[in-house]
Amino acid sequence: MVNLNTNDSLKRDILKNSQIIAVVGHSDKPERTSYQIAQFLREVGYKIYPVNPIVKKIDGQPTYPTLQDIPEPVDIVNVFRRSEYLAEIVETAIAIHAKTIWTQLGVRDWQSANKALDAGLNLAMDVCIKVEYLRLLG
Repeated sequence: MVNLNTNDSLKRDILKNSQIIAVVGHSDKPERTSYQIAQFLREVGYKIYPVNPIVKKIDGQPTYPTLQDIPEPVDIVNVFRRSEYLAEIVETAIAIHAKTIWTQLGVRDWQSANKALDAGLNLAMDVCIKVEYLRLLG
């Protein structure tokens, strides 16, 4: 659909209008970036679904082994996994009809990005969702 890296207006709209974010690679360790960003997103009002097949609960909230296990539609899939896992995550995001793929700093795979865009998903790649939230809405 749209490469959000070049469209601040749409990026702002997506951050403003999204409600449900799946955090793929959400850690249960408070010192990890994925944990800190997910906590921030909860604090500003998003419903967060942690996706981590190894951890059963994070701060009392159940985690989900895969995106397919999340019980409701996902607006944003926020990716904290290494770039080599992005192709599989994009495939799954397409399958669950997610609206947006958002990969954190350092996570990039342009072949997967093009696949997401071709499938009609919005895409923000190699961009911190917290930084963008604060810059555009904060």
